[in-house]
Amino acid sequence: MSQTSPDNTALKRTPLYDLHVGLGGRMVPFAGYEMPVQYSGIIAEHNHTRNAAGLFDVSHMGQAWLKGADHEATSRALEALVPADIIGLKPGQQRYSQLLNSDGGIMDDLMISRSAIGDSEGWLYVIVNASRKQIDFAHIREHLPVGIVLVEKPDWALIALQGPKSEAVLEKLIPGTANMSFMSGNAFKCTTAGEPYDVYVSRSGYSGEDGYEISVANRNAAALWSALMAEPDVEAVGLGARDSLRLEAGLCLYGHDIDETTSPIEAQLAWSIGKRRREEGGFPGAERIQRELAEGPVRKRVGVLLDGRAPVREGSEIVAKDGTPLGTVTSGGFGPTVQRPVAMGYVSAAAAAPGTELNFIVRGKPLAGRVEKMPFITPGYKR
Repeated sequence: MSQTSPDNTALKRTPLYDLHVGLGGRMVPFAGYEMPVQYSGIIAEHNHTRNAAGLFDVSHMGQAWLKGADHEATSRALEALVPADIIGLKPGQQRYSQLLNSDGGIMDDLMISRSAIGDSEGWLYVIVNASRKQIDFAHIREHLPVGIVLVEKPDWALIALQGPKSEAVLEKLIPGTANMSFMSGNAFKCTTAGEPYDVYVSRSGYSGEDGYEISVANRNAAALWSALMAEPDVEAVGLGARDSLRLEAGLCLYGHDIDETTSPIEAQLAWSIGKRRREEGGFPGAERIQRELAEGPVRKRVGVLLDGRAPVREGSEIVAKDGTPLGTVTSGGFGPTVQRPVAMGYVSAAAAAPGTELNFIVRGKPLAGRVEKMPFITPGYKR
């Protein structure tokens, strides 16, 4: 029997649920789904991803195609909602951006790709967070002009393969993927158990390592997962290690490090806003974002290294050495690769410089640490 979520609604299952249970995955409620938090153990799965290839089920994410008559029309429709340069995308190129509210706060962050499929000029592929997909898709539809449609893909799963050996593993199964550049995507044919089927592959991910995200029809997802798991360098990885991997990589988690009160500039995501968009505006909250770009934000997201071995968790207060309140931790935990506690949080801009000494209040006692440049690890992306 399926579990229920905190609001007593039935939890959904991805097409790979039975395989997770068969692997001994410990299933937990997450974003309305029953998802594996770990299999062999969080630290072991984290380290395997950093050293070989970790396999993640991310089918709970929201996938959709935005379709219009041509690339410019579809891009302009989306540029009215996000600050990234979408018109400038080349076929097969992928870009990270944010859906913004009228005040420039982040409704969600998302990945956007221009289709490289021959008969799909004017198509954009978008991936949004699981907990926000219903809100996101309704918001996008509400603001689309006539002639542009959003087509959700609930019948497609999403599998992520991450780690330094992911290229060699996937090239054996899907020839041509080794030639992909970072932040690109394209359609391929995959054959498992003698059956050919379509997949859409992007060279991207959420671990700080080289890797891929593979969109595949639900009916073929188990066969693809099993074929990947048959490779000696591949092990299944759950949500626990996914979180520690992205934290070491300095990547934001929606609802924690970014939300509707946070602007992309405060979140240190200004790099995702192209020069044309900075100058022209034309997206929600542009006035605030342009002001923060020019004058600097009042607060900034920073990375933090703790001096001791005790981690700090989300919600812990950040104070100056003299006790002056500075901000709050938004993500924190132990970093298995760096072998020490790491965290992210927001502090006043004056205290955001790397090397700034801070204290973190945990159970009423101060723990010492300092602002550290992110990411905490050297990324393994293939540029």
